Amino acid sequence: LISATSLLLGTSITISSNHWMMAWVGLEINTLAILPLISKSHHPRAIEASTKYFLTQAAASTLLLFSSMTNAWFSGQWDITQLTHPMSCVLLTTAISIKLGLVPFHFWFPEVLQGSTMTTCLLLATVMKFPPITLFFLTSPSLNPTLLSLMAIASAALGGWMGLNQTQIRKVLAFSSIAHLGWMTIILIYSPNLTLTAFYLYTVTTSAIFFILNTTNTLKLSTMMTAWTKIPPLTTIFMLTLLSLAGLPPLTGFLPKWLIIQELTKQGLTIMATTITLLSLLGLFFYLRLAYCATITLPP
Repeated sequence: LISATSLLLGTSITISSNHWMMAWVGLEINTLAILPLISKSHHPRAIEASTKYFLTQAAASTLLLFSSMTNAWFSGQWDITQLTHPMSCVLLTTAISIKLGLVPFHFWFPEVLQGSTMTTCLLLATVMKFPPITLFFLTSPSLNPTLLSLMAIASAALGGWMGLNQTQIRKVLAFSSIAHLGWMTIILIYSPNLTLTAFYLYTVTTSAIFFILNTTNTLKLSTMMTAWTKIPPLTTIFMLTLLSLAGLPPLTGFLPKWLIIQELTKQGLTIMATTITLLSLLGLFFYLRLAYCATITLPP
């Protein structure tokens, strides 16, 4: 109960704050609240995951504090929307990328998810991403477009490639999350509202997938093949949700991608839009494999 309340509190503080210190406090409360949830199952993997999570998040929070202090030092402003100093902008982008798990700071994310239970994975993949994305949203006018675009395309590429050879479903979902973050950050500067739209739809579909996996008690691809003999209707929903997450038209997950491609083309960034679209095909491949395993393959 304490952990859950603290999670809500930390998230609320960060997303409603106007002052950098308050945003930092909210992020810290969040980190400390989820640590007991990760290490709850007494298992070496869980302890390892919580240690990795703690170290990365602590480093990211320190960077965030440092960037806001540098900004305050040069401009005398502690207001979140008044991020003017270029050095602070780069530091803040780095800090939030570490918090979110964007490439090249993604290493901790699949490891932590692999060591957590399904419910905690759900929190890590959705709730814990909300405060950093909100900070990105608030500071979007002053961020560096080149840096963000590079990280976004790298995330989409790596999320697709690394997801291909995984058999652990939690790791596949971790890489899918990294790929989706790429889509969210590429459009951040040009249309921040689209970033939020993409994030909300991602949250809804991922939550559905995690809940289904939790119900069928599935952790690996091989156990997923027996899932449909237990609950056929649920497996059908699972398949549709996976394909929606892959962004396959005419499902809901295609909507944010369509709008993002449209916006990028309007901004004259056709090459970038083409690149990230082609990279999302890699993701589509492993979502299809998951859907195929869950619905068409019969055990043994």
